[in-house]
Amino acid sequence: MDSPLVHTILTEAEARRRAAAHEARLRPVLDSYLAARRRGVKQPVMDFLFEYYTFRPSRLLRWRPGLGIAVQGAEARRWLREPGFVETPDGVVVDPSRFPTHRIPSLRWVVTLLERTAMRRPHFGCFGLHEWAMVYRTERPRHAHVPLRMTPDALARFVESHPITCTHFDAFRFFTEAARPLNRFQPTRETIHELEQPGCLHANMDLYRWAYKFYPWVGSDLIADAFLLACRIRTLDMQASPYDLRAYGLEPIPVETPEGRRRYRELQAQFYREAQPIRQRLLQTLRTLLELAVTNASERAERVA
Repeated sequence: MDSPLVHTILTEAEARRRAAAHEARLRPVLDSYLAARRRGVKQPVMDFLFEYYTFRPSRLLRWRPGLGIAVQGAEARRWLREPGFVETPDGVVVDPSRFPTHRIPSLRWVVTLLERTAMRRPHFGCFGLHEWAMVYRTERPRHAHVPLRMTPDALARFVESHPITCTHFDAFRFFTEAARPLNRFQPTRETIHELEQPGCLHANMDLYRWAYKFYPWVGSDLIADAFLLACRIRTLDMQASPYDLRAYGLEPIPVETPEGRRRYRELQAQFYREAQPIRQRLLQTLRTLLELAVTNASERAERVA
């Protein structure tokens, strides 16, 4: 078997500095959320990032270098108790040959999704109506503890007055039954690769999910980049929603007005631009991991045969 891929070697001191910088980036976001969670306080923006997404805050704070980076020193040797890590003459490294064979189809699926999404033109102008469609003509809104900014009848009239163009399956599946026929698209799990597009807020938030799902082969710095972008996108998502979040310090972006729609479109385009390099870095990492994992799986199969 070939040695694990290594293109960068970090001393223990260098790795410690990177770990400290990683934690310093995340603490301002996480500390207030974790304090509120300990008090049992709901946080409509941040709860989503740890309930819909399932990467624990403790793992998010824990720095690991990612594919191709060897780390020297005693601290790194403690990682050998974690799945995926091995020791080499260069230092401790996450080994692509340790990637589970049964996860290769899932990895290939994500690589295909990222590739096809990156190739498409972004579409702006959905105006966040997916959140409105989730409360359209229902008596049980998803965030029942948060007030709405308008009456149910006024909300319904606004939804019916604008086309809904949601392409994201994991948003569409939470539409109310009454709202689903109003959407131009009818996304399913089977059509995700055909419909996902890079202007979509949820597609860009999901970069965080696709990054952490392949931890520790995807390094913590990239995961943190995706997470911090997802935090800002989620904030826009809720500001543009029909919920009144001023009690949480969030002023509405009223997409029911021309000015609100203009502001939403500007921010959607900005987040698309910021997501592009993260998507490309993640795609490059996952392509490399897929190539190495497939090669290693084939070699193992040949040895068994």
